[in-house]
Amino acid sequence: MEALMSLIVGVLTAGGVYLLLRARTFSVVLGLTLLTYAVNLFLFASGRLTIGAPPILDPEVSRYTDPLPQALVLTAIVISFAMTAFVIMLALRARAELGNDHVDGRASVRDSQESET
Repeated sequence: MEALMSLIVGVLTAGGVYLLLRARTFSVVLGLTLLTYAVNLFLFASGRLTIGAPPILDPEVSRYTDPLPQALVLTAIVISFAMTAFVIMLALRARAELGNDHVDGRASVRDSQESET
């Protein structure tokens, strides 16, 4: 189970970094979203994957789940939602002012050739 989780976190991180390095703002937003998913899974897996164990210490229960990673994941979800909303609004504002959706604000050669035809 740990190997599968680490593989999923690695794939999400690699996909997020790849999309962050793209030239379009929509790809950057998707890359940030994938990175936040990877961080959430990493935080969740850091508390040991225990199935069917309560997150509360009880003298009658010998196994328990650490509640701290769960609280960190909930906090990270709220922060990532706010960050994603901010980046989307920033991208929409840049699109309205610059007229294109490139990260650096300049259109590529291919886009300028398509607009001329």
